[in-house]
Amino acid sequence: MEQNLEQISRAVVEGDQDSTVINVQVALDANVDAINILQKGLIPAMSEVGRLFEGGEYFVPEMLISARAMKAGLNIIKPLLAGADIKPAGKVALGTVKGDLHDIGKNLVGIMLEGAGFAIHDLGTDVSPEKFIEAIKTNEVDLIGLSALLTTTMPMMETTIKAITNAGLRSQVKIIIGGAPITQEYADKIGADGFAPDASQATKLAAKLIG
Repeated sequence: MEQNLEQISRAVVEGDQDSTVINVQVALDANVDAINILQKGLIPAMSEVGRLFEGGEYFVPEMLISARAMKAGLNIIKPLLAGADIKPAGKVALGTVKGDLHDIGKNLVGIMLEGAGFAIHDLGTDVSPEKFIEAIKTNEVDLIGLSALLTTTMPMMETTIKAITNAGLRSQVKIIIGGAPITQEYADKIGADGFAPDASQATKLAAKLIG
């Protein structure tokens, strides 16, 4: 069993989608628990991918390929995890703020968070403050992730946080922000709970804030 889980991890780290799918299926056929596949195969693999990224050995393309492999493996075990009633690490709603259509960074954060065991509600791009508010009310999310790639759409992050505050929901959620022009200083200024420069750091920050 351990060997099989290691093969799953290695396939994900190498970004080998076919091998990931085959090994996940082999594990299931050998009666390996879906939760074990997630917690001892897929999650450690994405942690390793994050480490390689932070160490400068992996870049965004490698991360995306590994994330795609992880997602393919996750899709196979998802129905079984739902049946096992496994509690997610937390519920996260992600979106690129209103006026901004960039989504690669947001998508990568979503995949990394999903790989770390979080339940993700992706609101897409050009997301209005009202949509974020609706997500908090209807999905009972623990964390909101706001993304912006343009300096012109950065102020929409502050507008969104103010709208969440005015709706009386600010104490219910943690809010993290990210994107190329964003800094920790800006996060502090607009009242966000944190800032992450990349998907790997965003995952660590989410775990810290929710954990």
